[in-house]
Amino acid sequence: MPQKLYTDSKIELTPAIARHYDLIMNSISFGKYSHFIHRAVRDMNIRHGDQILDLGCGTGKNAALMSERMGANGSITGVDLSPEMEKQFLARHGGDQRITFSKQRIDIPFDLGKKYDKVLISFVIHGFPHEVREQILKNAYQHLKPGGKLMILDFAEINMEEMPWHHRFIFRTVECVYAFDYIERDWKSILKEYGFTDFGESFYFRNYARLLTAFKKKE
Repeated sequence: MPQKLYTDSKIELTPAIARHYDLIMNSISFGKYSHFIHRAVRDMNIRHGDQILDLGCGTGKNAALMSERMGANGSITGVDLSPEMEKQFLARHGGDQRITFSKQRIDIPFDLGKKYDKVLISFVIHGFPHEVREQILKNAYQHLKPGGKLMILDFAEINMEEMPWHHRFIFRTVECVYAFDYIERDWKSILKEYGFTDFGESFYFRNYARLLTAFKKKE
């Protein structure tokens, strides 16, 4: 396995874990992962013709669900660095001309040469140091059209002390130090600093997970 970019992160997966990622996520969420992902995609209000950028696209599960709603003229560009995720993503979507994959780090500046209607960041941004998250948000903002929609599906702002002990134990066992920092921050205020406005949110899995949406200001 290549050396990790961020030693304390748990989003840089071993090939074995990446190969079974969806199954593992379903197991640690008590079988509810797939269900709330379906609900979250429904709540994204994807429209026919949407051009969507999926940052940290993983296995392509989210892209599969989004593609059912975007119609024949929509498109999805999945971006990920993991060779195993690339393999799974292409196996899932290789025959769909609407869906493409770009092997690319999302934590450094990059330019795909295209603007999108929607940018999704799903269970990725919590696994980075905060100064790195700032670059990911800059990349998202840069790739959105004016009035475009940012969608962050990740942990909600959680008070750990209010969680049942067994949920707290699982979170502390499976998550990294960056996740503990992530859940304590005011993400609406952070996104305002980057030019996002008009916030919306939907909650899932006992309110531990949240779809936070915001729009890039129109020029």
